[in-house]
Amino acid sequence: MELIIQLISGALGGNVAGSLLKKFSLGTVGNSILGILGGGIGGKVLGMLGMGAAAAAGADGGLDIASILSNLASGGVGGGVLMAVVGMIKNAMSK
Repeated sequence: MELIIQLISGALGGNVAGSLLKKFSLGTVGNSILGILGGGIGGKVLGMLGMGAAAAAGADGGLDIASILSNLASGGVGGGVLMAVVGMIKNAMSK
């Protein structure tokens, strides 16, 4: 369940970042795909660092409001960051 939340919030984060950073936007489909990838990766990396949903849920691994919010935040940030990085690389390569 955590992964699904991270992927959906990653897609949203990628599209929000694309709308805020028009210069780096890759279009709705590109932003969504990179957001989904970034959401999954970002959620797992933050979880391994102890800042993700696993730390918020505690040892039982349950889905409470803290773990859901943690998944939303880590997925959204991961999606937005990956979309922005790929957009910057794309712009740099086109010059």
